[in-house]
Amino acid sequence: MAAPRKTGASAPRLTHLDAAGRPAMVDVSAKEVSARSAVAECRVKFPAAVAAQLRASGLRSGKGGIVETAVIAGTMAAKRTHELIPFCHALPLDGVRIAIDWHGERELRIECQARTTARTGVEMEALTGATVAALTVYDMSKALSHGIVLGPARLLGKRGGKRDFGTVG
Repeated sequence: MAAPRKTGASAPRLTHLDAAGRPAMVDVSAKEVSARSAVAECRVKFPAAVAAQLRASGLRSGKGGIVETAVIAGTMAAKRTHELIPFCHALPLDGVRIAIDWHGERELRIECQARTTARTGVEMEALTGATVAALTVYDMSKALSHGIVLGPARLLGKRGGKRDFGTVG
């Protein structure tokens, strides 16, 4: 669901609804092309024994390198966001970077940064990249436990467009 948008003195409104309240893609044709970037994260929390086993294996499973596979999957997903989320615009991505690191003893932190030069932002691409990378970690680790928890997934920051938000490195 799109975040509420403020327009002048009127109340916030959802951007993906037309005047009649029907779902609609936002028309960005009047916007200026500009550099835009966004960074999002998703966490993967493991039961203690699973985290220990993954650390001991160097994050490798019978299916291969977990981190390497998750980076590829997250990058591919960011590039195909418009095919997955109905009202997302197809964007020419200038760059996608995914970083996966341990955060504490039992949690992986997956961060996805996306960049474009376009008429609309890349928040959804960053979120999609981070969450699909997390899903890939789950898929490659689920043989060890179904007690693996994904989330939260969240936008950390965006730059470009009408306003900036949070932190983009």
